[in-house]
Amino acid sequence: MSKYRCHGRIDTVSRTQDVRCYINPLATNIYREQCRCNPIRSTFALTGILQMSRATMNLEDQTSMPRLMERHASAASSLISSSIDKLRRVPLFAGVPDKKMSQFLAGARYRDYTAGEVVVDAGDVSDDVFLIIEGAVRVIARTVFGYEAILNELRTGEFFGELAAIDGIHRSANVTALQRSRLCIVPAEAFVELTLSTPEVGLRLLRMLSTRLRAKDERLIEYSVLSVRQRLIAELLRLSRDRGGGERVVSPPPPQHVLAAWIATRRESVSRELTEMARAGLLTIGRRSIVLHAPEQLRSEVEARTGSKTWPGSLQAAG
Repeated sequence: MSKYRCHGRIDTVSRTQDVRCYINPLATNIYREQCRCNPIRSTFALTGILQMSRATMNLEDQTSMPRLMERHASAASSLISSSIDKLRRVPLFAGVPDKKMSQFLAGARYRDYTAGEVVVDAGDVSDDVFLIIEGAVRVIARTVFGYEAILNELRTGEFFGELAAIDGIHRSANVTALQRSRLCIVPAEAFVELTLSTPEVGLRLLRMLSTRLRAKDERLIEYSVLSVRQRLIAELLRLSRDRGGGERVVSPPPPQHVLAAWIATRRESVSRELTEMARAGLLTIGRRSIVLHAPEQLRSEVEARTGSKTWPGSLQAAG
């Protein structure tokens, strides 16, 4: 940082996003904060700051203004393109024109969350939509007695909060970051406007909501008709991937209390059922994986109870 005198007043020369501009310290802090939260909005803020600062510059300083503005325009274009590219990681916005994306992001802001930090809590009165640029979050329902049920886990390219944006009702669940995550927070008005004005986005949103609704229906049926053992089998099948040789593997294995929260039971019940299945030779429990030696036999046990030959459905979709 260096100092320049403009009409008897000391101003600060700041370098932000490779743009050299004459602005006072307060304006510098405002710009940096806006740039961190919303790169697109910050480009307009810097334009205004430059224009206001021009009045305080002496003649020699003013001659460099066109060059500064040109460099600012180049930086602004780069910032906007970078922000749009990050949003392309969210499949919902694939193919949306850059102009619409720029308008969509104008009111957005970015925020980083650490592992274990609460993003939203049940009962919160807000209607923003959260787009996961990096990281992962877990959606949890909690009772006043301390009982927890995991409703979903979402990762890079997915989003949440759309229900509150659509119906305006308070948050129905807690959302907590599983790891260090960067989220783009979009006002409900902007989300609804883009959805209604872009048919392909609206159709994708309907399909995603339908997929989530089917998954919830599947869970509801499991809670109603399956035993703890069968619910645990269904969850292990969902989490597993093909290992070859007719086996499937869950790696890394989730903690038993997490499995319990997924299937609405207690950790002790999960431990007991895993031990019994291991003794029967149906699976092997290791520190780094759970190997399902007879996945088809396990699947048949669930299907016999549900009466469906395609259970669990999410495993069929995953292949």
